[in-house]
Amino acid sequence: MKEITLGGQRVALYALDTVVVGSGCAGFNAADTLFDLGRRDIALLTEGVNMGTSRNTGSDKQTYYKLSLCADAQDSVYQLAENLFAGGSVNGDTALAEAAGSVRSFMKLVNLGVPFPTNRYGEYVGYKTDHDPRQRATSCGPLTSKVMTEKLEASVRQKGIPLLDGFQAVRLLVEEGRVAGLVALDKSRLSQEDWGLAVFLCGQVVLATGGPAIAYGRTVYPPSQTGSTGLALEAGAAGCNLQEWQYGLASVKFRWNVSGTYQQVLPRYISVDGEGREREFLAEALGAQRALELVFLKGYQWPFDTQKVEGSSLVDLLVHRETSLGRRVFLDFRRNPQGLEQGFAALSHEAREYLERSGAGQPTPIQRLAHMNPNAIELYAAHSIDLWKEPLEIALCAQHNNGGLAVDAHWQSTLPGLYVAGEAAGTFGVTRPGGSALNSTQVGSLRAAEHIAETCPPCHPREELSPQAQRQVEELLGQLGQLLSGGEESVLAQRRRFQQAMSQQAGHLRSLPGMGQLAAQMEEALAGFWQRTAVSRPQELPAALKNREMLLTQWAMLSAMELTGAACGSRGSALLATQEGAPLPGLGIHYQPGDNSHRGDWVETRLSPAGASSRFVPVRPLPKTDDWFENVWKEYRQRKHL
Repeated sequence: MKEITLGGQRVALYALDTVVVGSGCAGFNAADTLFDLGRRDIALLTEGVNMGTSRNTGSDKQTYYKLSLCADAQDSVYQLAENLFAGGSVNGDTALAEAAGSVRSFMKLVNLGVPFPTNRYGEYVGYKTDHDPRQRATSCGPLTSKVMTEKLEASVRQKGIPLLDGFQAVRLLVEEGRVAGLVALDKSRLSQEDWGLAVFLCGQVVLATGGPAIAYGRTVYPPSQTGSTGLALEAGAAGCNLQEWQYGLASVKFRWNVSGTYQQVLPRYISVDGEGREREFLAEALGAQRALELVFLKGYQWPFDTQKVEGSSLVDLLVHRETSLGRRVFLDFRRNPQGLEQGFAALSHEAREYLERSGAGQPTPIQRLAHMNPNAIELYAAHSIDLWKEPLEIALCAQHNNGGLAVDAHWQSTLPGLYVAGEAAGTFGVTRPGGSALNSTQVGSLRAAEHIAETCPPCHPREELSPQAQRQVEELLGQLGQLLSGGEESVLAQRRRFQQAMSQQAGHLRSLPGMGQLAAQMEEALAGFWQRTAVSRPQELPAALKNREMLLTQWAMLSAMELTGAACGSRGSALLATQEGAPLPGLGIHYQPGDNSHRGDWVETRLSPAGASSRFVPVRPLPKTDDWFENVWKEYRQRKHL
């Protein structure tokens, strides 16, 4: 590392072969795999090693979706790929790669010490999750991704891979249409005299910064998670399916998905008004027996789904109705809901059989939860919420972006040299099997590392800015100076304003007129961002630049949402609200039903000086391989330089 002075500011220069950005499952695995493949001149850059979604989120038993590895379960790589591809708007080559890399990636985690359970013979027994035709899911508890992250981090640290903590990537450097490095803010240096600029010159960047969690106000993402999708969009990388999100019920005091066992033990759903009066609103709206049936199904069918608005997703809509009216909604595990006065007799056969086979015949929901999943109770206890003594406040929240940045079968973006792994990569479409995202973090980062090792000659750039890179850094310095000159809207107020607007207009309920108006407001905010955003001191620069990334990402999302809403109606986890159309009785909602169109297309979104634009692009088909071993072996030796 050396230092130069630009515009009166100290700028640290680093020269590396490859920089990995992000310290979750995908980032650590990318760095770990690059090292194993012989790349030593690498570093992992992170805003905060403990900040990401992988380390800070989960559910009742967080799911890892993989190829079946038990008994006589009939499965194959191609069948798994078909199920991933069947989600709609999914590219076939990435689906096949995720299926093909499933066992290898899973067994690496096992060998690193992630305690996925086996039976006495060593078989990895599975269970069924949403959009799963088999029983491929496994889990090591509510903190599965946290354990994965910790084991991968330990491997990275053991290998001595440099981990640069407290650096926020703020701009990608692009030269001749290819990534040439990135600019970051070193938060430890921020002061009136030093704006903390650090430039990383490198041949490749692996972006593993998670989904665009900053986009919404009502979200289950941990507060520390923001994402860096806007960073890549601004540099010219294309977005893929940015309109496809998952929304689901989550606790709000401590952000956590309330799926699976939290629902299957059949808690009471209560709504509390401003006077403290509570009522069981599900039984009121649906009848006690129907409410019990849908709550149980909500465990399997946790994400809000426009195909289930007359089924389990009615629960989500009724929760949203209550919160929209200013009431607070809680899950109460202390008492049984209406309908269980005579025990399990009122339950559907499926629910009754599940509870009986699980040995969960205890008299109250909390006792059933303690029997089936005590870790689910301990998790909340660790965050000062005692489910034995108090109800759990919930809301319908943004949970996962099925889209992201467009990647090819090697997880390289449309911007050469920029690889994207984990939730930041757009490898899913309208739906996906629950838990497939964790598999994608591992396979995508593996594929990216392998492609870099096989096709990108090792490089160590000179610690010297090219004229093109210097112009880009000087432009950023000028913009930071404008921010520090003062503006009219605080960073916090700006963030809240647009996050709340996204939740209202572009969440699980979307309005075409509302989204169009919001997109125009974002375009105006971006045009005057450097002049109007109020930054009083350099320590606020990281948050201000995050706001700009947020606006860029939201703007791109709205472009994709408007395209699919107008062409397809309701789709996936987004209900298109209209003045007229199909009514949802008792909810005051009319909506345009989906027509299942364009499921054979993915949505490409690009930002340019002319604005945000989206278009439908035919998906890349699912490859049908019929390889002759001798030919594959020859090609493999050539590719691996053996």
